[in-house]
Amino acid sequence: MTERLEQRYCIKFCQKLGDSQVETIRKIQTAFGNDAMGITQIKEWYNRFKDGHTTVESEPRSGRPSTCRNDQVIAKVNAMVMRDHRVTIREIAEEVGISTFSAHSIMTKIWL
Repeated sequence: MTERLEQRYCIKFCQKLGDSQVETIRKIQTAFGNDAMGITQIKEWYNRFKDGHTTVESEPRSGRPSTCRNDQVIAKVNAMVMRDHRVTIREIAEEVGISTFSAHSIMTKIWL
């Protein structure tokens, strides 16, 4: 994420200097190589700065917040596994009231 912020600062800098979109894209691709943002993203950020936006942070997105990977749910999953080490992902999902994907995610990424 920090590399994305760096690129956004570079885009903002290029736009303020009066570089065109094409020049900005070329500079970003030269500076960041394979890690450069896509052309569409560079154009979108360039236009945001051109329209007067000053922040390089992404705007908050609408939508439902994630509720299945909070501390309370993780604690329930942990308690189930401590009671029975042979419990399945499906059993965890059903008892805790989360999807099997979320249960698997907790077991492989968060819980370990």
